[in-house]
Amino acid sequence: MEREKPSSLLLEKQREALLVKSVTVATERSRDDVEHERAGAEAEAESAAPGVGRWGADLSLARHEALVTRAEGILRRLLVTDNYDSVSNFISLYDTFQRSDEPLYDVYDRYTPPIQAKKHTCVGLGLELIRRWRCLEREFEGVTAATALLSCEEAVVNVPEYVSCGEGPESVIVAEKEHVMIGIQISVDGRPGIMLADPGYHVPRIVTVMADRAYPNTGWFTQSEDSNCRKEYNYTFNVLNSGYVEWQERETRGTSLKCQTSLVYISRPYLDGVNVTERRNLVYNFRSLLSRDQKGHLIAGLYFPVGASGKDAQFTVFHDNGTEKIKTKYKFSTFADPDNIPQSILEEIQLCNTQMNYKSGELLSIICKLAKLMDNQPFIDQMLEINEDICRMCL
Repeated sequence: MEREKPSSLLLEKQREALLVKSVTVATERSRDDVEHERAGAEAEAESAAPGVGRWGADLSLARHEALVTRAEGILRRLLVTDNYDSVSNFISLYDTFQRSDEPLYDVYDRYTPPIQAKKHTCVGLGLELIRRWRCLEREFEGVTAATALLSCEEAVVNVPEYVSCGEGPESVIVAEKEHVMIGIQISVDGRPGIMLADPGYHVPRIVTVMADRAYPNTGWFTQSEDSNCRKEYNYTFNVLNSGYVEWQERETRGTSLKCQTSLVYISRPYLDGVNVTERRNLVYNFRSLLSRDQKGHLIAGLYFPVGASGKDAQFTVFHDNGTEKIKTKYKFSTFADPDNIPQSILEEIQLCNTQMNYKSGELLSIICKLAKLMDNQPFIDQMLEINEDICRMCL
């Protein structure tokens, strides 16, 4: 039996609590993320993850290029072996909610997001890449100590104001921290810089950002391009606060140009990516499950917004037929009864399943679980209200 949606009075109390809790997530909880971002970080935090400022040995240009080649090969392998998946954590939260008699806010308040093997958002992908990069230590001594997860604030409206609040994110009143990257602090012929990897956004290359912007600084590059859209990225140290790297994006659609800047905090490792970023991801109103090739191109997957009523909720599934991507929209309600799904639909889902490297029937099982989840309107309504409250708080 479905629980009723909480009353407006209860929701108002939940909003008040959420604001306090979200500030806690972005500050107090982030103090696991932030305390190590201060000069006086406790030894326990230091031992939990190596300080990014602990540089590896100084590299020659040739050694830097060799490190990039090795690290990039591992990154590209990760893109192939591990799908981007913001669906599995959504289902896990729902399963926990179903086992509880409490409103979603209370469940969300105490929930610890699991990092599941092969079911990764940007956080899990980042942690897995750090694990795989450990083998580089044999050839490049000190690289492990100079590697860490880094926090990223996306689409910052006022960059000068943000970076001028203080030395790091602990000085920002509310930091959402919705994304992570992986960084390796480097010194090339005595010149400081950082190598960045972003498997969460399917970036198939290692980006080198030099403080002096001279070679081997990567500069602008085309991340993706098709007949409808071209995306270009650039990474550069912020001129007002060198603790931040700006991630600049240009998106061109016909004659329309859209630009935005995100900020990667590089001065200290991000120790609370699970409690902050992964938790934030749980209540986003858009979900995707994507397989990539080694160049970061999307091969197959599904994606959907969260918001429509149960009977109208739809998802898009796509796969590659060798010459083009085939996209089809289905209503989740079509999958409410697994025994009555048309054969033609089952065949298309199986094609997508194969290109996502799943065991037979695995993708169908995921979609059927989502069909039940999306039909639970009290859960969807409460999830969207939590998301809206966080978005409103972070404006």
